[in-house]
Amino acid sequence: MFCKNTNTSLFFSSISDISDEIWQELNCKNNIYFHPDFLKSLEKNHPEIRFSYIVLVDSENQPTAFASLKLIDFYMNSIKNDFEFLKDIGRKLHVFPDKKPLKLLICGNTFVSGDHGVFIKENQDKKAIIKELAESINHFVNSDKKLKKQIDAFLVKDFAKESLFITDVLKEFSYHPFSVEPNMRLQINENWRNFDDYLASMKTKFRVKAKKAFQQSSSIIIKEITLENIDEMLPKMTALYTKVALNAGFNLGVFNLETYTNLKENFGDNYILKSYCLDDKIVGFISGSINQNSLDAHFVGIDYQLNREHAIYQRMLYDYIEIGISKKLKTINFGRTASEIKSSVGAVPEDLTMYLRHKKTIKNKILKLFLQRVQPTPFQQKFPFKI
Repeated sequence: MFCKNTNTSLFFSSISDISDEIWQELNCKNNIYFHPDFLKSLEKNHPEIRFSYIVLVDSENQPTAFASLKLIDFYMNSIKNDFEFLKDIGRKLHVFPDKKPLKLLICGNTFVSGDHGVFIKENQDKKAIIKELAESINHFVNSDKKLKKQIDAFLVKDFAKESLFITDVLKEFSYHPFSVEPNMRLQINENWRNFDDYLASMKTKFRVKAKKAFQQSSSIIIKEITLENIDEMLPKMTALYTKVALNAGFNLGVFNLETYTNLKENFGDNYILKSYCLDDKIVGFISGSINQNSLDAHFVGIDYQLNREHAIYQRMLYDYIEIGISKKLKTINFGRTASEIKSSVGAVPEDLTMYLRHKKTIKNKILKLFLQRVQPTPFQQKFPFKI
């Protein structure tokens, strides 16, 4: 074992090492992000990331919580657009390394927005669990001299506002809270039986905008991506996704689209994959998961040269909504980025807080001042629905 277990924590270097008994006790499989098959798909297709897992246990050795850890190389050059000033300040204050990547230990899902890194069983003292988790992360790093030397900083992500009275206990462990882009969330009205009902609930201006997007995208053929055609589609999808990833303000990691094959195998219709084609050429794709009562938008790929003319991205947003309504779900999580256009289809921002700690005490104090300047990019919130 790479890390010695303690009285309160069990450590694993692979999902395959965690027994069926532990999964049964945790009873977390109904949440796709804590399903071992989902976690295994990420682990299998991202060999450049070191994955580790913590299972917290009580005095009777019964599992009480689960957390996934990832050790990544974060390149400061990947920070772009509205976040450029962060890179500059961070380097001037010597918080971040100048030439080599920042070695970041993340507790959370690097590929999906939201609280998908820590699962806590029902009827637990959540504040005590978060404390135990912080202690376990310290033990995990300190028990390995090489790892302790390697790591520059620790990040625990993403927590909604209603959880902060619990997670703020991380401040006792010298973590500093900060917010970046919000998750854009659409609440599906229970009176929407179909997409026409959704359109009917909109103000005229936004309904006209939606109909125009459908006209502009009318020549696009939308097809399901299945296990039968995914191998043929993946290279083209990867090229489109890369353009989107390069356009983002910052990424905690590049997603390997080969993961989709495993996700489709394991979750079937609960994992959404659709391609958008013009004249037999793929110009976009969407992906997402149905998780309990939500549809969570994952990565998309877009041919930006054709996007404006054919309203590709806008059409994608409406398609997510159509899927959500048809499957009688309650919410659609559109994720971060492009907040304004997402608000124009009815999504509202949900603030998410992360906690960051630098390994070195003095740099960590400077980091606190630095993070106070980190603010979500302002955008004009649209209100498309009739009151």
